[in-house]
Amino acid sequence: MEYVLICIVALIGSGLTLFSGFGLGTLLVPVFAIFFPIEIAISLTAIVHFLNNLFKLTLLGKHADKSVILRFGIPAIISAFIGAYVLTLLTGMHPLFHYSISGRTFEVMPVKLTIAILLIVFALFDVIPRLENLQFSPKYLPVGGLLSGFFGGLSGNQGALRTAFLIRANLSKEAFIATGVVIACLIDVSRLTVYTKQIIEIGDQFNYTLIIAATLSAFLGAYIGNKVLKKITVKTLQYIVAGMLFIFAVLLGAGII
Repeated sequence: MEYVLICIVALIGSGLTLFSGFGLGTLLVPVFAIFFPIEIAISLTAIVHFLNNLFKLTLLGKHADKSVILRFGIPAIISAFIGAYVLTLLTGMHPLFHYSISGRTFEVMPVKLTIAILLIVFALFDVIPRLENLQFSPKYLPVGGLLSGFFGGLSGNQGALRTAFLIRANLSKEAFIATGVVIACLIDVSRLTVYTKQIIEIGDQFNYTLIIAATLSAFLGAYIGNKVLKKITVKTLQYIVAGMLFIFAVLLGAGII
């Protein structure tokens, strides 16, 4: 069941993220978290996300804008280290408190509560018009890199902020997509260097076959998206996804998941 669910989400998420507000990381983290602890879910998602972005580079990389990559990407690399390090600190913290329902005890963990809040915030970017249409002047690209990198390292959610800052950088459609992919790769490399220690320590909990299956599904989604899909706006689906993320985040933050 986990193979089917994760692979379907990877395929659809990868295809949609090329042209819409959806992010592969935003969709995959909750699905992985159903089967793994949240910190492992974020690491697994980071691996799939990075490999998928490398594949996208082969499709679109030649259109990337180097000046925007430097102004946005370098600050993003630095702050992604910090965000990933904060995640490792949160993972090692004790529960904030316990509570019981029908004789069952639940723990509210700092890492789960933090990720839950961020999932809710970034889900709102797809359903609230003022957030969905948020844009910043190109002069703030370094600030955008810092913010996008930090939250990418902490939770894997970086796409919404990256889009808000890149959308006014006077890029063509192809350059906008390609530049975003390159920046996402840089953030992935940065955070994976921090996650590596944890990945090695809990290596026996990783399902490498599942990672490969999810990655190949994401490749297929990216290929289909690049060849078939044009600019798509599926507002109803965005509301459904945001609603599901909200419910998952509440359950995660409450310690039920």
